[in-house]
Amino acid sequence: MGGVSAPKEPSERRGTDHRPLYTAGGLAAAWAAGVGLAVLLTLTLVGWVAAPHDAFGEEVADVVRTAVQAWLVAHLVGFGIPGGEVMMLPLGLVVLPGALLYRSGRWLARTSELPRLRHMFRAAVALAGPYAAVSGTLALVAQTEVIRPSVVQALVAGFSLAFVAGGLGVLRQQLHDKGIPMRRMLELMPDRPRSLLAGTSGATAVLLGAGAVLFACGLAFGAGDAAAITRELGPGAVGGTLLVLAQLAYLPNAVVFGTAYAVGPGFAVGTGTMVAPTGVAVGPLPAFPMLAALPDNGAAPVASLAALAAPFAAGALGGVLTQRSAPTVVGEAAPLWGFVCGVATGLVFTALSLMAGGPIGADRLADVGPSAWQVGLITALEVGLAAAIAAWLANWRHFRRLAAERVREEPEEGADAGPAGDTGGIGDTEDAGEEPEERPEDRPEERPEERPAGRRRRFRMPRLPRLRRRRGAAGAEEDDPEELFGITYEAGPDEAPVEESSR
Repeated sequence: MGGVSAPKEPSERRGTDHRPLYTAGGLAAAWAAGVGLAVLLTLTLVGWVAAPHDAFGEEVADVVRTAVQAWLVAHLVGFGIPGGEVMMLPLGLVVLPGALLYRSGRWLARTSELPRLRHMFRAAVALAGPYAAVSGTLALVAQTEVIRPSVVQALVAGFSLAFVAGGLGVLRQQLHDKGIPMRRMLELMPDRPRSLLAGTSGATAVLLGAGAVLFACGLAFGAGDAAAITRELGPGAVGGTLLVLAQLAYLPNAVVFGTAYAVGPGFAVGTGTMVAPTGVAVGPLPAFPMLAALPDNGAAPVASLAALAAPFAAGALGGVLTQRSAPTVVGEAAPLWGFVCGVATGLVFTALSLMAGGPIGADRLADVGPSAWQVGLITALEVGLAAAIAAWLANWRHFRRLAAERVREEPEEGADAGPAGDTGGIGDTEDAGEEPEERPEDRPEERPEERPAGRRRRFRMPRLPRLRRRRGAAGAEEDDPEELFGITYEAGPDEAPVEESSR
C-alpha cells in the first residue's frame, strides 16, 4: 500500500487558478449554444445549397434565421403559424444540445471550485441561467411574420434542459475527481426510493421496447410503400441524407406512439383519426417515408394484438424489481408499493406523450399523437395491477425462502443426538419405579448443541417449584423453614429437633 496514494482533490490537481463560478457558467452556456447553433447552421446551409432556395429563403439572413428556428426546435420550443401552431417536435434533436450541455457541465466542474457534491446544484444554476437567457434571445431573433417561436417556452425549456444535462455533467466530473464510482450514488439513496426507481426504470424499458418492436415490424411490412414515397420525392444524395436524419430525429416519437398502441389508447394522425387495437381509421397522410409503418384502414392486424401483453409484462418486472430492492416484512405493503411503481410509470408516459405529440398545423393536423392523460391513466392501472401481484408473490417467496433456510441450518447447529422419542413436550409421564422428578434448578440446562439432530424445538411449559415438606416428631407435615418463600425461622422449645436425614 506504500505506492498507492489517496485521490487528490480537484484543487490539488489544477492548482489555485479557478474561475468564478458564475463567470465560468456563462462561458459554458455560450459555448454550448454556439456549437449547437453552428452544427445546425451547417446542415441548413447544406440543405439551402442542395434544395431550391424557396424552401429556406433567398438571402443568407433567412438561412441563419432558419438555423436559429431549428435550434429552438431541438429544445422542444413550439412556434405559432397562421391559423395554428406546431408542437409535435422531433425528440431525437434533443440529443445534440443535451450532449453539449453535459460536456459544458464537466468543463465547468473542472474550472471552478466545487469542494462538495451538493455544490452541483449551484453550478447547474450558474449554467442554466445564462443558457435560458440565450434561448429567450434567440426566440426573439427568430420571429418572422409567418413563424413566431414562443419566448416563454424558450426560457423554460432552455433552463430545464441546461439544469438537468449540465447538472449531470457537473456531478459526473465531481465523482471522477474524487474517485467515487457512480454506483455509490444509488447506494446512498434510501431503500424505498431506490426500489421504486429500479421498478419504474424496468417497467419503462419494457414498454419502450415493445413500442420499438411494433414500429420496426410495421416499417418492415411497409418497406415497399416507404421506398415508393422516397422515389416520388426524389431528394437526391444530399436531400436523401437530410431526409434520413429527419426520420431519425422523429424515431423517438414513433417509439412513444407504438407504446401508446401497446397500452391500448393508441394515437391519432389527424383530426377524426385513430390507430389503436380496436381499429384503424386514417385519412390522407403527408409524404413522409416512415409513415408507411401505419397499418391500413380497418381492423387492427392480429399479430399486433400480442403487444397488449407488454404492460402486464412490464408490471411484473417492475413489481419484482421493486420488491427485490427493498423487501417488506408486512405482506400487505408489498402490493401497495408495486402499485406505486405502476403509478410512477404512468406519470413517465404522461410526460413522454406530451412531448411526443401535438399539433403540426391548423385544421386537420391540429390533433396528432397519443392522448397524454389516457395513456398515463391506463398505463398506471395496467402496470400497477400487474406490479402489485408480482410484488406480493415475490415478497412472499422471499420470506418463505428465508424460513426454509433457517430450518435447514438448525440441525447443523447440533452435534450430539439424544433419544429419538424424547420430545420434551407437555404430557410426559414418569414410571412408578423411577426416581422422583428432579427440581428445575437441579436439572442441567439444555444447550442448543445437545439437542438431537433433526429435532424441532418445542414449547415447554414452565414448571412451578414445589414446596418441600418434612415430618415432625408427631408425624405431621411441616413446611421446611428454609424453603417456604425464602423465609427462615428457628424452632420453638416445644418442637422436636430436625434431623438432616429426615428430609
